Amino acid sequence: MTFTQDQSTVTEISPRELYARLLSAQPLFILDVRNEDEFKRMPVEGHATLRTLNLPYYDFIEDEEAALARLPKDVEEVVVICAKGGASQYVAEVLNNHGYRAVSLTDGMIGWGNYYDTRDVVNASWGRIVQIARPARGDLSFAIISDGQAALVDPLRHINVYRELIESAGAKLTTILDTHVHADHISGGPALSKETGAPYYVHPYDAIHPIDMLPAVIAYEPLRDGQVFQIGQVRITTIWYPGHTLGQVNFLAETPDGGRYLFTGDGIFLRSFGRPDLGGKGEAWTPILYRSMFERLPRYLTDETVILPAHFSTLDEDAGNGIFAAPYKQVLSQNDSLKPRSLEEFTSFVLSHLPVFPPEYVEIKRVNIGLVEPCEGKASELELGKNICALAE
Repeated sequence: MTFTQDQSTVTEISPRELYARLLSAQPLFILDVRNEDEFKRMPVEGHATLRTLNLPYYDFIEDEEAALARLPKDVEEVVVICAKGGASQYVAEVLNNHGYRAVSLTDGMIGWGNYYDTRDVVNASWGRIVQIARPARGDLSFAIISDGQAALVDPLRHINVYRELIESAGAKLTTILDTHVHADHISGGPALSKETGAPYYVHPYDAIHPIDMLPAVIAYEPLRDGQVFQIGQVRITTIWYPGHTLGQVNFLAETPDGGRYLFTGDGIFLRSFGRPDLGGKGEAWTPILYRSMFERLPRYLTDETVILPAHFSTLDEDAGNGIFAAPYKQVLSQNDSLKPRSLEEFTSFVLSHLPVFPPEYVEIKRVNIGLVEPCEGKASELELGKNICALAE
């Protein structure tokens, strides 16, 4: 059966509105009518107040009454979600005809998966630090804007959001920084560099595929430890942090008012840290990660240094305002995985908490250094699902 968007007058909820509802932590019930495999690979996630039921739309076609009997009776509103928005319109109309108040997610999981949320982390006299999030995947990227100049840190695939942000700020993109060559998502850095002429920076150790051992064919400028960038009034220092990848770096931004902001990529998350096995060398890279985490990085940090990671795992990590950031002192208090351990204890902890290795990640790294150029459909397929760059709990 083919569903079209104009076959009913069911009210829709946009991805933006859905995200606002999810962040509010108010009770919300989602009926996901995709098949079970699609649902398991990429569900909509939220706070503990979110309730979700997976009930494929064809159950409503085959036996409407039996499908309705599986729905809870205590919900005031149902948000119905499918792949593209057509099947959810159909199911929402069925629910409305049986006394429920149901709305359909506009463009389904395609719309949700491609939705970006932009909000200021800091807005001061010297400029702004802006968080650009892709909530469906738990991906975070950032813009630093000061005195008409802009730098991007870990830009994601859909580059129009960055173009529009920088244009609206009346700034010029001068610097594109990736903390590492990502495995979970396709970077927007090379495309933005090609379009704008702004240099794209990545550490040369990451410009070689860790499994294929083939060099990058994209244009990039090599990062080095201690390298400094000046974006208006903001000074950005590069801190080499090998372990998640051999070329992983952090960027420490220092502002005129004494602010310190550490863009950690996949080095440190708010409640975990980046796994060391995505290059296929978990046992070899774990001691390297240990030295980065407990010896190399701490000398750059103060308790007040704000940690800005490239991912979040759950909405419970937000600061109550859609911002995924916290002072280092708070991160240490809430992130048990960062507690002091001996190398032996750390190695045992890491190797016993590695999630499944996603085969797509090998291909995404190929894309990110230019060895493969996927079409839009293939790119979306590679990025389907939540990132799993962190250790499992």
